[in-house]
Amino acid sequence: MKGRIPEPVYYGDYLKLNELLATQSPKSAEYGKEEHEETLFIIVHQVYELWFKQIIHDFGSIVNVFNKNAIEESELGTVVSRLERIIKIQGLLLEQLDVMETMTPMDFLEFRDLLVPASGFQSAQFREIEIRMGLGTGNRIAVDREYFLGRLNDQDRERLTKIEKEPSLLELLEKWLERVPFTQEGNFDFWKEFESVVSEMLDQEQSIIERNKATLAPEMMNAQLANLESTRETFQSLLSSDTHEKLMKEGQRKLSQKATLNALFILLYRDEPILTQPYKFLQLLMDIDQGFTTWRYRHALMAHRMLGTKIGTGGSSGHLYLKRAADNNRVYTDIFNLSTFLIPRSKLPTLPVDVKKKLNFYFSEDLN
Repeated sequence: MKGRIPEPVYYGDYLKLNELLATQSPKSAEYGKEEHEETLFIIVHQVYELWFKQIIHDFGSIVNVFNKNAIEESELGTVVSRLERIIKIQGLLLEQLDVMETMTPMDFLEFRDLLVPASGFQSAQFREIEIRMGLGTGNRIAVDREYFLGRLNDQDRERLTKIEKEPSLLELLEKWLERVPFTQEGNFDFWKEFESVVSEMLDQEQSIIERNKATLAPEMMNAQLANLESTRETFQSLLSSDTHEKLMKEGQRKLSQKATLNALFILLYRDEPILTQPYKFLQLLMDIDQGFTTWRYRHALMAHRMLGTKIGTGGSSGHLYLKRAADNNRVYTDIFNLSTFLIPRSKLPTLPVDVKKKLNFYFSEDLN
């Protein structure tokens, strides 16, 4: 581009508007009477697919950044910016449902049967987004796996199967978290310190419960002690490598113990300057997961509003299937669950001076 004088560009030609605006072809018109609301239906779904393309474009760049052994701080800043943009786009996806709901159920029924068996299940781009995030076919419930690939044409199925063999953001996130330093420096083992603090904190809670024995009914006291013991076991499930591994095999956890512990360290010491961007990154992953879950719930409610209990055009149980998909298709639940293991700032283990310096971008006063 450097040194070249750009040629004049016409707005419509640059955006290929003639081609784009010629792609709304209502099926009802082919049967003699075009239904007015079908154009809205087509445009809303086409716009969805355009935004899906942008999300895939951004996710692709993020995956490229994380698919390396070292990530610069400036690159992490770019990743954060692009995740923030995806969240803005998710807001638009939700707002489009409001536009769709200006069409009444009876308006939809005028052309719905012409769409069978076409369905949102066949949105290969949305399936790609889920795969890129880390929701592969093997992570889905049986009926969901059927709809995930079973309703696609051979070309889309082959392409998505190929994409599933590439590293997802969830897998790359795990590797990145495993490389996070600071928790074990020389003779310092943060997790031994953390375990000691948690044990002391829970012992204090037990003492408080036992000191109030005279004011608590036996069943209430037993319930509180049982809850406390459950909390001990929950913390131990994180700190015990064997228990964590068992939970991973059972599908209750996705990230390795080392990755999970390092993610928790980021959350615990989020105020330290060097951890600000990593903390923001983890928060945005949860925001995006929450955004798609919210969109799925809204989609399920819209389907219920428009179709009642009718079977979907793709053959699913309609809104019941969509609701179940919203419940089961979350990706970054391990990060959500980290709040279970947070402790008050006042209880945090004191970090060694050399670790504290690294977390604060320490610069020597010696300028020579």
